[in-house]
Amino acid sequence: MSRIGKMLITIPLGVDVTLSNLNIRVKGSGGVLEHSQSALVTVKLEAGVINCVAVNDYREADAVLGTMRQIINNMIIGVSEGFEKKLILVGTGYKAQAQGDRLVLTVGFSHVVNMDMPVGVTVTTPTLTEVVVKGVDKQCVGQIASEIRAVRQPEPYKGKGIRYADEIISIKEVKKK
Repeated sequence: MSRIGKMLITIPLGVDVTLSNLNIRVKGSGGVLEHSQSALVTVKLEAGVINCVAVNDYREADAVLGTMRQIINNMIIGVSEGFEKKLILVGTGYKAQAQGDRLVLTVGFSHVVNMDMPVGVTVTTPTLTEVVVKGVDKQCVGQIASEIRAVRQPEPYKGKGIRYADEIISIKEVKKK
């Protein structure tokens, strides 16, 4: 059985969880998230604690059990605290500007790169070389941060590009003649 799937989820104060048919709805101060429940997992809500149980002993049910438990846990954390990813721009003349729900990147191309943010995700730029992506949905925040990083990935010789704040780039040695 999945170690993660066995763990119980405690619901913090201010978060409301509703189970219906095959949908899970989590409501909190950050917003509302919904997710469809898998047929291989039964979700039980009892006295402020959520327990996920596999329907049968098949390997697929065990895999889905851990995934479903973690998705529900991420939904609860998202509506109560939220998620954020920080990116740093490294390079001469590289800068970012947040303009409402749009991010404008100047990263060495002959043109600026405009990126529109989806609903529920906010982007701020505390300095010209920092980008902070915030939101309620962990998957959406990670996806947007990944798309921003993909505009100009860090190159291995000088380290120029867009990287996560906690990412370590190993710099290669220059080719010798």
